Amino acid sequence: MFDLKRALSECQLFNNLTDIEISEMLVNTRYRINDFSKDQVIAIEGDPAHSIGIVLEGNIEVQKSYPSGRNVTIKRMSQGDIFGESLVFSKQNSYPATVISVNRSKVLFLSKEDILKTCSANKKFLFNFMGVLSNRILMLNEKLKSLSYQTIRQQIADFIMQEFRKQKSGTISIPLSRKEMAEHFGTTRPSLSRELVNMKRDGLIDFTRDTITIKNLDALEDILF
Repeated sequence: MFDLKRALSECQLFNNLTDIEISEMLVNTRYRINDFSKDQVIAIEGDPAHSIGIVLEGNIEVQKSYPSGRNVTIKRMSQGDIFGESLVFSKQNSYPATVISVNRSKVLFLSKEDILKTCSANKKFLFNFMGVLSNRILMLNEKLKSLSYQTIRQQIADFIMQEFRKQKSGTISIPLSRKEMAEHFGTTRPSLSRELVNMKRDGLIDFTRDTITIKNLDALEDILF
C-alpha cells in the first residue's frame, strides 16, 4: 500500500516536519496526485506552471527540444525531488522545457495558493521552501559559471573540482552517465570521452566508468584560470 507521508518525508520541503504536521498539511490543502505511465508527458514546454510537483515514485526527466529534432535531458529526478518551484511565483510562469515520466511514476501537485497557505501556517515548511529556492539559485550560478568557460577541458575541470569539494575525496563518484555529462556540458559523448582521455594522458586524472581520480590537483585548478 502506498504510504504518502513516508514518500513526502523524502522531500526537502518536509524536512523536520512531524507526521502530524504533514497530515495537517494534507488535510488543509487541495493537493492532487497524478499517476503517469512510461514516456507520458507531464508538462509541455510553454504550459502554464500554477503548481509545484513533488516526485513520489518513479523517475522523471526535464527535456529540451530543438528544431533539429534533438532532445537534451536537462535534469533527471526521482523520489523526493521537486520541479516548478522557481516558476510558480514568477511573472513568466510557464515551463521552459518538457517534463516526461521515464517510467511509471506518481507526482503530487501543490498549487501556489496552497504553498502560501502552508508557509503561513508552518514556519518549518517556509524555511524549507526558502532553502529549496536558495539551492536552485546556487545551482544556476554554478551552471552559468560552467557555461562561461571556453573549452570542454575547463568545464570538466570545474565539474571535477565541484565534486571534489562535495565528496572530499581525490577519487570522486560520478553522479551522471556519460550521456548526461555530455548534455550537461553542451557537447557530444565522443567529444567528452576524447577530452577525458586527453586529460588522463596529460597526467591530470584517471577514470573508470563511475569514478574520476585526481592525479594533479594544482594543474587541474590552473586550467580554470
